[in-house]
Amino acid sequence: MLNFSTDNYLRSTIVLTIDTITSMIASGLVILFIHLLGASAILTNGFILTWLLIALIGSIFGFIVTSSYKLVIRFSTLRDLARICMATGIKEIILLMGISLFEPWLTARIGMILIFSDFLIAIAGLLLTRVIMLTVYWLSKRGSSSDGKKRILVYGIGDKSVAALTRLRFSTHYSVEGFIVTGDSTELNKNLVMGKPVYHFKDSADLVRIREHNNIEGILFAYLPDAREEKNGLIPACLSLGIKTYLAPSIDEIKDGKFNSGSIRNIKIEDLLGRPEIEINMSEIRNMMSGKTVLVTGAAGSIGSELCRQLATLGVKHLLMFDNAETPLHNVRLEFEEKYPSLYFSPIIGDVRNQERLDHVFKKYRPEIVFHAAAYKHVPLMEENPCEAILANVIGSRNVADKCVEYDVERMVMISTDKAVNPTNIMGCTKRLAEIYVQSLGLAIENGSIKGKTTFVTTRFGNVLGSNGSVIPRFADQIEKGGPITVTHPDIRRFFMTIPEACRLVMEAATMADGTQIFVFDMGEPVKIDDLARRMISLAGFQPDVDIAIQYTGLRPGEKLYEEVLATKENTLPTDHDRIYRAKVREYEYDSANGYASQLETHARAVQIDDAVILMKKVVPEFISKHSIFEKFDKKS
Repeated sequence: MLNFSTDNYLRSTIVLTIDTITSMIASGLVILFIHLLGASAILTNGFILTWLLIALIGSIFGFIVTSSYKLVIRFSTLRDLARICMATGIKEIILLMGISLFEPWLTARIGMILIFSDFLIAIAGLLLTRVIMLTVYWLSKRGSSSDGKKRILVYGIGDKSVAALTRLRFSTHYSVEGFIVTGDSTELNKNLVMGKPVYHFKDSADLVRIREHNNIEGILFAYLPDAREEKNGLIPACLSLGIKTYLAPSIDEIKDGKFNSGSIRNIKIEDLLGRPEIEINMSEIRNMMSGKTVLVTGAAGSIGSELCRQLATLGVKHLLMFDNAETPLHNVRLEFEEKYPSLYFSPIIGDVRNQERLDHVFKKYRPEIVFHAAAYKHVPLMEENPCEAILANVIGSRNVADKCVEYDVERMVMISTDKAVNPTNIMGCTKRLAEIYVQSLGLAIENGSIKGKTTFVTTRFGNVLGSNGSVIPRFADQIEKGGPITVTHPDIRRFFMTIPEACRLVMEAATMADGTQIFVFDMGEPVKIDDLARRMISLAGFQPDVDIAIQYTGLRPGEKLYEEVLATKENTLPTDHDRIYRAKVREYEYDSANGYASQLETHARAVQIDDAVILMKKVVPEFISKHSIFEKFDKKS
């Protein structure tokens, strides 16, 4: 019995045998057709034997050359029909040549009638056998797995949506009942696409009718930008009615022309908060990185590890992954060994606060480009541990920058934050102090007061979606535990950017810099954290304030209600990239910046917290503490 299971295909050798037999039957029918027309005079035993032998050779040759027998029949398309026609055409050419050679007495007119008839009958036979095999397969699947499927609609009627229907046609998990479109026009309500009805959505009442009529359990988006367009329309309506929203996999997740059972996933909040892809000049980035030894500090963190992933595809000669977190760096190593087996990379345990360890790494590997992502980032924790924030963020950055100059690194790119703009907390101020030191060092090299060749670039951006310890993973964990979700304030807003998006902009900014510059990114519109929490609850299939409670805990030490807008006409200058701007910041003399850094290090190592914070406020006068015990120093400074 033919095996038509979901995971096993009809063997190509069996298909080749069936196709060859079908083609030979067609050639036999041509002989019968000639006999019935009363032209038996030409049907000598020698002619029949020659005709069938050449037909056999031509059939096998045509099928093998075109590989038509290797096609997965249940995913057949018009392109596959063209390949079958091509295979049959090759057979007919061989037949024509053979008959002309071995039966020269046959007239051209009769020969063309034979060839043309054989072509038509063979094509019809091959198509008929495929229809029969598809019917048998469909009946077997219908009989064995019709129960338990999720009844879904596919969003839109574009090419990607139709392709999703094709790939799900024989799914054992999902049954596509039709398509759903949005907008004011209802003309598509009466249309069929691929034999499936097209439904129109304008408001929740439409969705209620569609669900009741078809028992719909979910909506599948074949294209992520479509889901983002409906984040305030169809998706909230689905969530309010308990209808799941799914996202089809990207093209590189599709295997053998179909979706894997686990590749279709629920839409996540990160999908809806993202923006359209940013245009990046990858050729310039590749030209800069290709063949270079590149060091990434903080390589096991969210930003650092994603930088490493993108660098792994850019032809770097040697990728150095530097981090003090043993287990996360080990996990990154395992990932890269699996995903990038040809990449030459070295995971290095070390701390940017340790000058001797940094010196060993720079001396041994001689990096040409450095991405400095190592830093302490959690605002409340750094508010409680300011001396450690100074040592990691300020002194660590100084150490890396100094080694870049000492070992003639071409370019150092430092990852900063929007919290460095008018800082209200220790973490933001330490990042601003790191910016000051790196910028002053770069300017000193440019004006010749310090010998060196390194170009220093700083990049500022806001919160990244899904980073370690950020709000989204925390909310997801709280939802999984049944709540409550804790939000500091009902009106608190933050800017968000995806990790890959941020890293692409970092590398783009690195290629744009022609000197010591601080670049800031356009973060788009701020997101209200309370709305984000409620949407995450809904996406998880629960009802906010009913199934999952939301508790407001109050602003934490050092926390702002609203983050600073990074890119405004007042504080930035435009660049050639519409999402990247040059920051207009106060410049410091290197001697002063270096002196301040040394004093801060002295206070930090001695754990002289008050003296350290007072000095920070002196160096960065715009540092005004919020909801913090250090507000008492603002008047003094």
